[in-house]
Amino acid sequence: MSKIKVAAIQMDSQANKAENLRKAETLIKQAASQGAQFVALPEYFNFTGTEDQEAANAEYIPEGETVEFLRSISRECRIWLHGGSMLEKVKGETKYYNTSLLFNPAGELVGKYRKIHLFDVEIANGPSFLESNTKNFGREVVVCETEFAKIGLAICYDLRFPELFRLQALKGAEILVLPAEFTLYTGRDHWEVLLRARAIENQAFVIAPGQIGKKPAYQSYGRSMVVDPWGTVVATAPDTETAIVAEIDLQYVQEIREQVPSLKNRRPEVYTLTN
Repeated sequence: MSKIKVAAIQMDSQANKAENLRKAETLIKQAASQGAQFVALPEYFNFTGTEDQEAANAEYIPEGETVEFLRSISRECRIWLHGGSMLEKVKGETKYYNTSLLFNPAGELVGKYRKIHLFDVEIANGPSFLESNTKNFGREVVVCETEFAKIGLAICYDLRFPELFRLQALKGAEILVLPAEFTLYTGRDHWEVLLRARAIENQAFVIAPGQIGKKPAYQSYGRSMVVDPWGTVVATAPDTETAIVAEIDLQYVQEIREQVPSLKNRRPEVYTLTN
């Protein structure tokens, strides 16, 4: 298929997991009722809380209740479902992973990505936020195969590292999915600019579902978006919990890559650091 309807779901997730899953179900079904065939949730859609609440809310994969929720609703709605991200615990490890999952319309888990770039910020006499206090770094660049496109998976702070998305494009990614919980402070100036840059650089669609609302450490920016390979924003969420739906044409990716052959014109043999 060339054309497909996609949806980015925007949520204000808090520490009540049952309530978050209830809201996610409502919004997923809302998107599916509008014809969305691919639906993406935001970062930490099932739980957003304090570090001391993480142990009780992190889950093993694929045994946990959140995985079962995603599996069940993707099968019920017959959609491709990107599970935003969740806290994954692993036997024998003291830290968690910030993990994205992809399910096909049969409810099968077909893709898994662990966040590579963790948000560690320490400013002298200023704010401090260290994601690596309780999280492990992912180590794998992930591109998933579907019947309509190859999809690159990333999470939030990854957006600031163009190397990741270039590697995904070189692996054939035509859609880049970035669930996020971007801060209001940086989001106002950087969110749209960076999303459009990643789309233009890699000549791919970008689907970016975000969080809104006040979280324990900061205010989330929201403004979930779908961006096309030319860098045009084709859908943007208002400042509320919602599902935005847009039709995208994957043929447009090939057209742009032919018109502006920047991926073909790369010179990797000179891309080395020298003393």
